[in-house]
Amino acid sequence: MPPFDIPEGDPFGPHNLPYGVFSLPGSAERTVGVRLGDHVLDAGAAARALGSPHAALLARPTLNPLLAAGRTTWSEVRRTLTEAVTDPAHRAALEPLLRPLSSVTLHLPFEVADYVDFYASENHARNVGQIFRPDAADSLTPNWKHLPIGYHGRSGTVIVSGTDVVRPSGQRKGPADPTPVFGPSVRLDIEAEVGFVVGVPSAMGEPVAAGAFRDHVFGLCLLNDWSARDVQAWEYVPLGPFLGKSFATSVSAWITPLEALEEARVAPPERTQPLLPYLDDSAAEPAGYDLRISVAINGHVVSEPPFASMYWTAAQQLAHMTVNGASLRTGDLYGSGTVSGPAPDQRGSLLELTWNGRDALELPDGKRTFLEDGDEVTLSAWAPGSGGLRVGLGVVSGRIVAG
Repeated sequence: MPPFDIPEGDPFGPHNLPYGVFSLPGSAERTVGVRLGDHVLDAGAAARALGSPHAALLARPTLNPLLAAGRTTWSEVRRTLTEAVTDPAHRAALEPLLRPLSSVTLHLPFEVADYVDFYASENHARNVGQIFRPDAADSLTPNWKHLPIGYHGRSGTVIVSGTDVVRPSGQRKGPADPTPVFGPSVRLDIEAEVGFVVGVPSAMGEPVAAGAFRDHVFGLCLLNDWSARDVQAWEYVPLGPFLGKSFATSVSAWITPLEALEEARVAPPERTQPLLPYLDDSAAEPAGYDLRISVAINGHVVSEPPFASMYWTAAQQLAHMTVNGASLRTGDLYGSGTVSGPAPDQRGSLLELTWNGRDALELPDGKRTFLEDGDEVTLSAWAPGSGGLRVGLGVVSGRIVAG
């Protein structure tokens, strides 16, 4: 199909235009691209052809220069690219710059600075509490409704969709084991999440207000924060996740700009505890996002978590992440935490879907409690756009290989 002949309703039409980084066959040179249907447009070459003053930002091997340029530039670049792919007068110049997705290699689209992961789904937190603290009066920890709980992860093991995930090894100790043992994880899990990509940095010692979210955050991507539950269970007291989480975090190859998601903004769930002023969003514009996520194992859908149910918003997470004076850097990535809805088929981890291994999933190729070698997990998602269109968020996938 010719690159401009996009089917009506395509989730990657001109209303979307997510950013990525690609290379051509036989070449090590990487360049910024935007997705249009099932093609990718060389964004730098297109900007040069159109005489854009921002061409230099796009003719780079990573999105970081564009991320750092700020909200005004983001809008101008998006407006230029939208005009370029919708005005028939530009087709002759742009058509040679469009490549079929099947013919290019997609890369990690930005250089990750710091990585933070949160715990923002009340449904997920309550499920985990009920699994591990079944006799507790409240399945939530006392601090959960007062602040977005999070931890600092490892940015060096953030990988792009399609990269194999090597089964991690570490110490583990079951309740009946007399001593810990070392070996490959036998309780390897997923966490269906959304990642937010920081563009504009901030100065150390200067907190970023929740209302400044869209001045600092460029866009979002799908994220799978793989988890070795057995390693994590033995190591995390008293300091939290470490080796059970740091071995791999997969992100989608496409970063969807926040501007493409204006129609998907929704109010978060009702607050059931008063919030401190820096987190209080009672009078703020809606900061939640209606994202429809699907989780598949070996092509079989096992869950459809709704992101609109997340209790803590990305804006609140940004405010909390910096309220102590911690600075932002271009390329910072923070994960939403596992997305889980209220229904059993909306849970975003195998820990919840199998209730810690008690209830095996029935898949076409056999039962699963946790992941086996050779299993491929794929997260996909879309958001509502203007005029009834869907905004595609792409996929993030990874296949488990033996360590």
